[in-house]
Amino acid sequence: MANRIFAVMAAVIVGISVLFVARPYIDYRLYAATNPRAVEPRGDLADYERATIALFERVSPSVVQVVGRGAEVATTRGEEAQVQTGTGFVWDAAGHVVTNDHVVEGATALAVRLASGEAVKAEIVGVAPNYDLAVIRLGGVRQMPPPIAVGSSAELKVGQSAFAIGNPFGLDQSLTTGIISALKRRLPTSGGREISNVIQTDAAINPGNSGGPLLDSAGRLIGVNTAIYSPSGSNAGIGFAIPVDVVNRIVPELIRNGRVPTPGIGIVAANEAVATRLGVEGVVIVRTAPGSSAEKAGLRGVNTSTGTLGDVIVAANDKPVRRLADLTDELEQVGVGKTIAVTINRGGSRTSVTLEITDISANRP
Repeated sequence: MANRIFAVMAAVIVGISVLFVARPYIDYRLYAATNPRAVEPRGDLADYERATIALFERVSPSVVQVVGRGAEVATTRGEEAQVQTGTGFVWDAAGHVVTNDHVVEGATALAVRLASGEAVKAEIVGVAPNYDLAVIRLGGVRQMPPPIAVGSSAELKVGQSAFAIGNPFGLDQSLTTGIISALKRRLPTSGGREISNVIQTDAAINPGNSGGPLLDSAGRLIGVNTAIYSPSGSNAGIGFAIPVDVVNRIVPELIRNGRVPTPGIGIVAANEAVATRLGVEGVVIVRTAPGSSAEKAGLRGVNTSTGTLGDVIVAANDKPVRRLADLTDELEQVGVGKTIAVTINRGGSRTSVTLEITDISANRP
């Protein structure tokens, strides 16, 4: 009896082992999807997905890729022209496109690829290095894309959605999303000044996005993507955009005149580090330009013989001036051809003088 029970148990164990070993083959025969599977109905897209898709479909035709041919450089293969790429967007029905100054800087020839795939030549209309903005004009376009809708940067709030469309690493028509991370940042430019009220966003911005639009959730332009903060050179979640209120002031000037006046009073200011080292708050005047409004008003620079400190600008139109950017911001707000009241600290006492604001770039080569 015991032998019979043992034989039955052994048979069961063997049978289970066989089934265990054979199970993958059985599952394959019974369940393997050897034919295309049926598509499951997705259902409705979420509201935010529909809104993002609609935004991209509406705005992307107005976003273009800008390619510049630079100077030829020597390589192991001989002389080769440098190529610089970026993004731009259609500003008006006349074919003007806005991009960054550093995208077209040094370019000997420009080409633009539209969202439709059409490639056309372009020419520079005007550049504003102090704002890292440039306007180019397209030629021979079969059908001009619609101009981008313009919003306002004055009403932006930290935390609201932001959308960037551009050509990162040459990958055209790329959409990235994020939020407005901060406002009122300052950004140095190649023109030697700072752009104030710059927008910071975590929407992915990479090389090639420069000059592209930063949009709000209504698809309106709120900034022009211009730079990233990244040790690696790729997106690190900190991107910057020139505010649209600045763009909307500068671009029409470039279209009309090809340049933007640089408001000034004719002073050469000391580096901010010098003022900090001297324990001085304000703009230290090193010297005044001959014939400038500052010279005519009797402002004094540093005495080069004795090293004695001259005048220090501490306010402009009753607004505190702690650094050069505070002064240049106020000069730009007032504008060329108008006057500004400047408060100076001279030897410990304060006095106010009225100066004419002039275009200090007018006589530059």
